[in-house]
Amino acid sequence: MSDHYAKLTFTPAVQAEQVRHGSRSAYANRGTRESEPDVFDADATAFIQARDSFYMASVSETGWPYVQHRGGPVGFLKVLSPTTMGFADFRGNRQYISAGNLKQDDRVSLILVDYPSRARLKIMGHARVTDDPEILTSLSMPDYKAKVEQAFLIDLAALEWNCPQHITPRFTNAEIQQAVAPLHMRIAELEAELARRG
Repeated sequence: MSDHYAKLTFTPAVQAEQVRHGSRSAYANRGTRESEPDVFDADATAFIQARDSFYMASVSETGWPYVQHRGGPVGFLKVLSPTTMGFADFRGNRQYISAGNLKQDDRVSLILVDYPSRARLKIMGHARVTDDPEILTSLSMPDYKAKVEQAFLIDLAALEWNCPQHITPRFTNAEIQQAVAPLHMRIAELEAELARRG
């Protein structure tokens, strides 16, 4: 676990719960040491840029957390530097709740999941919305026919790879098609052979 992630999440109330459930000793030194800031290394960058969706939480002015699913083609979520990521905001239901929340509190928390591999990455950061044409161009997906309204940029505060427990493997249609393609080819070969013997 990242020390930066522990510093942000292991509040006194959380530590009290860890004590109550007997897990505090396993985390006693987490968040107490000085360490280098978290960065998007090669593994995190590859994982992030291979996702076609993720979940992002922001906090409203009423104090309620708001979780939103974000999706697009693989690669729509981009790592722009060792500490910055971003994505094009494709037009959706036009409620702009996340964008509005960021006007009052720029903190966000993301969960990215690779269901087939049962891998999960949690990211905490400070987000902002921009309509800078250069940034919009760098984050656009020319082959994806959706209107880009603006862009989200997220400055990394901390990240954490989470355990694979309780992640049920799920597969996209494209992943299933790729997995069964050899079976379809073999069926076609056998059908052709049967027809020749006909």
